[in-house]
Amino acid sequence: TSPFAWLRTRFYYLLIRLYFDQEFSVEEFTRGAKQAFSVVSKLLSQRKLDLLDELVSAEVLQVLKEKISLLPDSHRDALAADIDAIMYTTEGDVRIYYDDDGIKFVSILMCFWYLNGASLPDEVPGGAKVFQIVFGDESTKEKKHLLTANYEFQREFTEGAKPDWTITRIEHPRLLE
Repeated sequence: TSPFAWLRTRFYYLLIRLYFDQEFSVEEFTRGAKQAFSVVSKLLSQRKLDLLDELVSAEVLQVLKEKISLLPDSHRDALAADIDAIMYTTEGDVRIYYDDDGIKFVSILMCFWYLNGASLPDEVPGGAKVFQIVFGDESTKEKKHLLTANYEFQREFTEGAKPDWTITRIEHPRLLE
C-alpha cells in the first residue's frame, strides 16, 4: 500500500470514529471481516446461497447465484477460505457517502490472501499463473494455492438503522469471473 493510500484510509477511519461510531475499531472490524469472509466463502463453495441472505446484498446474491451454477467443482472448492488459512488481510478502499435522501453509508473494501488446497490447473484462462506453495517432502507433499479475494462491506449510519455490515461486492479473481 502506498503511503498516501495508507494515510487516506486512516483519515477516513478517524472520520468514522468522530462522526458515525465512536466505538469503531479497525482491529475489531478486520477481525469481523475475516470471520465473515471465511463463512461466506465456505457457503459459496458449498452452494448454500440461501444462508447468505442476512450477510450479502440481494443484488450481489443474484449475480452469485448465476455465477456459482456455472463454476467447475475445482473452482467452487477454491472459493472456500478457512480462517486459519488467511495469510494476509488489508483494506483496499474506504468510502463515506450520502445518498439523495441524506442516508449515510460507509463502505470498506477488504482484500484477503488465503491458502487453498483445491485441485486447480497451474494456469487459468487468460494465461494468468496461479501461485502454488508446496508443503512437506516428496512422500507427503501437499500443494496449496495462494488465492486472493476482495469483499466490500457496507453499513448504513443513519440514525435508527441496524448496526449491521452487509457485503456489497464479492470478487474472487480467476475463479468467479
